[in-house]
Amino acid sequence: MAKILMKGNEAMGKAAIVAGCKCFFGYPITPQNEIPEYLSHALPAIGGAFVQAESEVAAINMLYGASGTGTRCLTSSSSPGIALKQEGITYMAGAELPGVIINMMRGGPGLGGIQPAQSDYNMCVKGGGNGDYRIISLAPASVQEAVDMTIDSFDLADHYRTPVMILADGIIGQMMEPVSFDNIVTRKQEEKTWATVGTKGLREPNIVNSLYLAAEDLEVHNINLFKKYATIIEKEQKSELYKTDDADLILVAYGTTSRICRNVVDQMRAEGKKVGMFRPITLWPFPEKALDSIEKCKKLLVVEMSMGQMVEDVKLYSKCKHEISFFGRTGGIIPTPEEIYNYANKVLGGE
Repeated sequence: MAKILMKGNEAMGKAAIVAGCKCFFGYPITPQNEIPEYLSHALPAIGGAFVQAESEVAAINMLYGASGTGTRCLTSSSSPGIALKQEGITYMAGAELPGVIINMMRGGPGLGGIQPAQSDYNMCVKGGGNGDYRIISLAPASVQEAVDMTIDSFDLADHYRTPVMILADGIIGQMMEPVSFDNIVTRKQEEKTWATVGTKGLREPNIVNSLYLAAEDLEVHNINLFKKYATIIEKEQKSELYKTDDADLILVAYGTTSRICRNVVDQMRAEGKKVGMFRPITLWPFPEKALDSIEKCKKLLVVEMSMGQMVEDVKLYSKCKHEISFFGRTGGIIPTPEEIYNYANKVLGGE
């Protein structure tokens, strides 16, 4: 299996092209700038379109338009830029349009800083736009996973006709790791009979719309959306359980933080302490089935690069079966293995 040493952002750009992406719309913001930089060269070379929009708002609306034609398309940004895209994302969810959004998270709120963070969990997983909607949200923990998830995101978006967001912190985008584009597994692409590609005189025109002036019609639309979301919840939950079978304490973490926690688990295991890790891979749908399967362990320690945004979901889906603690760093500070180790020892000891 051939591997290439690539920076995370560039690898995700290449993965988008491998997935069949033909259009990118975006606006510069650190720490995701290498994604549009890469695609500005790579997309035109294959006959695709790269557009640096005048703003993040313009970029997401261009994504809406391109998606309406059935074209596989991508936008990327970082936290405050994603906040600006939220209106367009909810329009796409309402119109049932596929599209992939990469969020290379940085610290906030507001403009915040340019260092990596995980403080967009609530905005992206709970829905930062208006109305009753959800979007599939994925969290890679390595550059290879970022590649695989980018490719899978286009398939998921098309299959469910929904926006899909990849939540990666700035470390994933900036780090370099060996990645492989061999043995790519994709879903069968379905015919997009809903796309606005012209009738050719053979059918009635397709209409892409999220406006329902009659309350009864909008209610039916929302109910149908949530039937689709129920299918996604049932079929698309993904997670990793690491050394959890006999654990007295399980660390709960995603993305880069889970990599740090894995090292802590290994260190504590080497000392004879029964510690494991639960890593959500889909942030929505939250992998509640896997969490529910953890019955022997009574203590969970949620570790995030935020003030604890995922804690609420862990509490919700643990169904009061576990004692839940939290350790986090915020503002762009990355928790160290030593900090997590010390805190985990306190929780394990009942302090």
